[in-house]
Amino acid sequence: MILFSIKKAFFDFWDHFLPSILCNLGFIVVLSIPMLAPAWFGGVSPSLGMVVFAVGVLLAFVYLGVASMLARDIVNYQAPEWATVPVYLSQTWPACVVLGLIYLVHAFLLSIALPVYTAMGSVPALAAMAFLFWASIIWLIASQFYLPIRSQLDTNVGKILKKSFLIVFDNTAFSIVVACGALLLFSVSIFTALLMPGIMGVLIWLNGALKLRLYKYDFLEEQPGSRRRDIPWDELLYEDRERVGKRSLKGMIFPWKE
Repeated sequence: MILFSIKKAFFDFWDHFLPSILCNLGFIVVLSIPMLAPAWFGGVSPSLGMVVFAVGVLLAFVYLGVASMLARDIVNYQAPEWATVPVYLSQTWPACVVLGLIYLVHAFLLSIALPVYTAMGSVPALAAMAFLFWASIIWLIASQFYLPIRSQLDTNVGKILKKSFLIVFDNTAFSIVVACGALLLFSVSIFTALLMPGIMGVLIWLNGALKLRLYKYDFLEEQPGSRRRDIPWDELLYEDRERVGKRSLKGMIFPWKE
């Protein structure tokens, strides 16, 4: 399933290359607000700089929520429509603001706790740092599913958070692989100034991975007595494999010659 997830994410991005790049450009513009806020306002008023930074971060998460809805359409083999952006914005901004606030609070607490525990230099302080480290890792892995779950499953913030952690604890190896894939895509994007694959590449990867993993739960719901190791992935992924089809390099670059 993982190999097919990689293939599907690649071709979903490739088939919607232009709108994905445009979304990435928009994200770069929005991201410039928190990135430049300290330089713009820090000299005038550090407090104002922090406020603008926080607002910019929240705007970036709101943008990610809309982009995730567009990525959901893409992984469901639908062409993204710009006319849906206002609708998606009105639907997703509350959950996205909550996610942004959680990230801000998390970063703020770490910025206070880590220097304090490091200065203490005691065994309890070391244990506390280890706890913070692993709790942060678990949160980061779980939070990668937050926006895809909002796009595909639920609108309630509490339920989204709960399902994010349930997916991680029920599919630990899968979640780690997905997180590593997202990190790799983002790392590659740094060398292209976040243009390609960019944030849309990451969101397409995350939404596609969740979409395919949910087939497992559909099957177990229909066949409650089945063992998880007996899940027929070939059957569950058949339609998606047919939709993605077999591709060649020539067909990707010159589709009219196929």
